[in-house]
Amino acid sequence: MKAASMRKSRVDPLYYLFLFPSLLIFTLAVTLPAVLGFIYSFTNSVGFGEFGFIGVRNFIAVFRDEGILGAYGFTLAFSLVTVIVVNVLAFLLALGLTARVRFRTALRTVFVIPMVISGIVIAFVFQYLFSNSLPLLGKGLGIEPLASSILANPDLAWLGIVFVTAWQSVPSAMLIYIAGLLTVPPEVYEASSIDGASPWHNLRHITLPLVAGYAVINTVLGFKNYLNAYDIIVGLTDGGPGVATRSVAMAIFRGFEGGDYAYQMANAVIFFLISVAIALIQLRFTRGKGGIAA
Repeated sequence: MKAASMRKSRVDPLYYLFLFPSLLIFTLAVTLPAVLGFIYSFTNSVGFGEFGFIGVRNFIAVFRDEGILGAYGFTLAFSLVTVIVVNVLAFLLALGLTARVRFRTALRTVFVIPMVISGIVIAFVFQYLFSNSLPLLGKGLGIEPLASSILANPDLAWLGIVFVTAWQSVPSAMLIYIAGLLTVPPEVYEASSIDGASPWHNLRHITLPLVAGYAVINTVLGFKNYLNAYDIIVGLTDGGPGVATRSVAMAIFRGFEGGDYAYQMANAVIFFLISVAIALIQLRFTRGKGGIAA
């Protein structure tokens, strides 16, 4: 009996055949660079040649660098605003595309098109629209605020980035909300209508609680993606005007190009720890909500 149990518990060697190559690739592509980057953050390396260990001086310098702190402020604010905008728009679209309307299947197809287009391509298209087409339209209609590109305004350029990022991100979030709305049993709404509940009552007391788990998924995934914003910002403003829209990811990459390798590795380590902390806080506050348990 014991021998039979041991035979059953043995792992088929075929599993290891698939596991080890994947584990090796992940280690070489992710784990090893992360460990080396952490080590280099304590050095004065410029990315090549000789280097020496300088302790935590890079980390201290990061916290004193106003340019880096500004990039953190922009990235966090941009991520928070975009998460809210994307989730609100995606949920409203999901409600409309799950209602009994004509051509809803065709409309779903149209709305997911931005999801399959490269972010840098979308950014360059909108950069042209914001810088040329929209100002021409504003001048023709006599609308002064539209007569100049918002991307050239340090106080308004972030709005263009939020708009374009939301335009690309809404479809994926919308699909998740549609999946959530389709799991709500129709009988629940039928029983509610028998009791004379209004559509607003159904939305507030039935729909929102039952899709809360999907809102958690969209919030966590969205915040993670927006913290790493890079391609759309590069295509729209390249971090400008000045450094008004420079994200942390841009600051890190630009530092690598400028020879601040070890310094920006320290910045990357700090950014990683902040991202992990935000993820843990999100999981802590959303644990068990909407049927999701951590």
